[in-house]
Parts: sequence; C-alpha cells; structure tokens
Amino acid sequence: MITVKKELVFDPDRNLAFDLYLPEHENGKILVFWHGGGWFRGDKSSAQPIGEIAANNGFKVLIPNYRLAPRHTFPSAHEDSARLIKWLLQSDYYAAEDQIVQIGASVGGTMALVLSMKYGFKTVTWSAPLNFSRWLHEHEDVHAAVDAKNELGLEDPTDIHASFYKYFVETYLGPEATDIERNQLNVEATYNGKIGPILLYNSTNELVPLQDTLNFVSLLAHDDLPVTLHTVAGSGHAMDYSENVLSASLQFLAD
Repeated sequence: MITVKKELVFDPDRNLAFDLYLPEHENGKILVFWHGGGWFRGDKSSAQPIGEIAANNGFKVLIPNYRLAPRHTFPSAHEDSARLIKWLLQSDYYAAEDQIVQIGASVGGTMALVLSMKYGFKTVTWSAPLNFSRWLHEHEDVHAAVDAKNELGLEDPTDIHASFYKYFVETYLGPEATDIERNQLNVEATYNGKIGPILLYNSTNELVPLQDTLNFVSLLAHDDLPVTLHTVAGSGHAMDYSENVLSASLQFLAD
C-alpha cells in the first residue's frame, strides 16, 4: 500500500508545490517526474497514475508543478525546476548522492536534461525538445497555433505539429525574446561535457524532430557519455506512448 501526500510546498514565495508518493517497500531511489505541456499548460495531478505505479515499484516519487507561460516566460519554469532540486537536496528525503533520478515528459524532459548536466542525475526523457533557436530559424514561415487543424485549417500532421511547436516555444520565450534567449533555451546551451546516464525516447515522426535527438545523442557519444536512444514507431508524443515505455524506464532508473 502506497502513501500519497499532496500539495507539499517547496517554494512558498511562488506558491509551488509537489505531490509525494511513498512506497511500502523502498528501492532507495527518489524519482522526480516533470510533466509536459509546452510550458504553458499541464499540472502534476495529470501524472498521478505514474506516481502510483512508480511508488509500487519502490520509488519515492515527487511530482512538482512549475510556473506556466504566458504569465511566466523563460526562464521561469527552468528556475522553478532548479529550486525544487535545491530544496530536495536540503530536505530529509535526500540521503545519498545517486539517490535522485528523473523522468521528463516533453518539455519536462528538456528541463530534466539541463538538471542532469548540472547534477549527473540518471534521467529518462519521453520526446524532449532539444533545439529551439535553429528550429525557429528554419520555420519562420510557420503560423503558430495551439490547434492548427481547427484554427488554420491544416490537414497534414507535420504542418500541425510545426504550428503547435512554434506556438509553445514562442509562448514560453515571450514576445520580446532576443536571439540570445532563443539560444539559451537550447539544451546544448548548458552542456558542459558531463551528464548522468541518459535514456531518450522519441517517436519516428512526431512533434519533436528525430534528427534533433540524433544530433544530441551524437554529441554525448562523441564525449563518451552514457546515452541510449529508443525510437518509437509512429507519431505519438511523450505521454501518448508512456504506458508502453514506463516499465522499461523505471527499470533503467532502478538498475
């Protein structure tokens, strides 16, 4: 029987909280799960099934919220993720250097990778966007929309994906974003030659360009860092295929 504690505040100044899932039999790992939503939507409550499953597999699970755009633009969510980790490292939950592991869905994976570069956390990402400045430069003619099919009349899935990708990136960056800020949003912008063991999932034809993921894997492999890429057939993004990869993700983190 797991124990669930909700709305535990880690940042009272910004009213940020996490939900905690405690296992009956611990495996020694603390799993931080970062939800997706393009930095403009999403909530920790949507990941409750993942918290329960992971806790039943022995993980202490923290699922935090972070501030969302357009009210809070870059780097607000990134700063909130860093605050959660800083709080966790100073909390009674933390006891060992290799205890903290992560799963990040979509942009949650983007932030998880940045944290892994800083702390060396073992990390799994599901469809993490990795490069933003180049993508925006190459897609200047794309019109941004949350629902391009209904808003713009688009039919091609690739065009719909591109429209949404541009929407969430520009919404998080904000209307006054500079080229420097666009570059800083790229995961590689914070790469310093180290990262924890990484398992990346990406669909073959989805919102996140597979080539960006392949380029990132090549970068880490060139520096002889531990990285594994699993491609998922089809166009599913992050939570779309989470049920099929959760067990393997937890196994990777527990090993």
